Amino acid sequence: MENQQPKQPRIGKFIDPLTDWGFRRLFGQEPNKEILVEFLNDLFQGEKHIIDLTYAPNEYDGDDVTDKRVIFDLHCRGDNDEYFIVEMQCIRQDHFKDRALFYVSRLIQRLLRKGRETNSYKLPEVYLIGILEFSIDAGEQDRYFHNIALMDKHTCKPFYNKLGFKFLELTNFVKDEDGLLTDMDKWMYLLKHMSTLDRVPTFLDKRAFQLIFKISEVAKLKKEERMAYEASLKAKWDTQNAFDSVRREAIEETGYQFVKNLIVKLGLTNEQAAEVAEVSIDFVEKVRADLQKKDK
Repeated sequence: MENQQPKQPRIGKFIDPLTDWGFRRLFGQEPNKEILVEFLNDLFQGEKHIIDLTYAPNEYDGDDVTDKRVIFDLHCRGDNDEYFIVEMQCIRQDHFKDRALFYVSRLIQRLLRKGRETNSYKLPEVYLIGILEFSIDAGEQDRYFHNIALMDKHTCKPFYNKLGFKFLELTNFVKDEDGLLTDMDKWMYLLKHMSTLDRVPTFLDKRAFQLIFKISEVAKLKKEERMAYEASLKAKWDTQNAFDSVRREAIEETGYQFVKNLIVKLGLTNEQAAEVAEVSIDFVEKVRADLQKKDK
């Protein structure tokens, strides 16, 4: 319950891939699109094999001005005419699953041919990939990869194989260097730890990984790039600090009531209440002082 100072951006040797600017630099640059191709191939693990891709528009308006606009972090088309939406999300949002469905629905709507001259509903494959710094379901913190598709609930067989969601939960990924068994494990480790590394790990020896580190050294960024990165890093931490503040206030509000009950109903001393509630003596004293003011 103790007051905490807001976190400040740490400028490490390599850029943080979980900032908006860092994410686009790694995965959204045409000259280095082999990084995204390699990432997607490792993610799909033989389910698909992508040779090339083309970056597509990342903003889509609705059919009229009242429709909600969607803005993808990354949107690209594979050489087999499949579409990929790649989203990076640091802060948990309400109705996250609804948002994911809305995003793919808007894209599918745009891909469907319009006009009365055709009644064809044939659609390309569409996939949404989410790189998340939170757990989608609090009760499943032992899982860090979710591979989701439409299925028949009776037979557990795929119902439609041209729509899929793949979510990577970095918060739940706790493997160390010795536990990295697959290339996808290495991608997860890279995304989660890259901003705190001070050297290039020897086990990240794939060409795509080497390219990532080559374009990610903060010291080699141009002045304009450095300014843009630092602004993106600060924006990320400002958002995180605001989220932490709201969460801390909620916890303190609950804790206040708990400490109040310990004092009023059980008659515990400050030291006893602090020990039971696992809070500081200062916090208990503040609660007791507030109670005394209300009694006057």
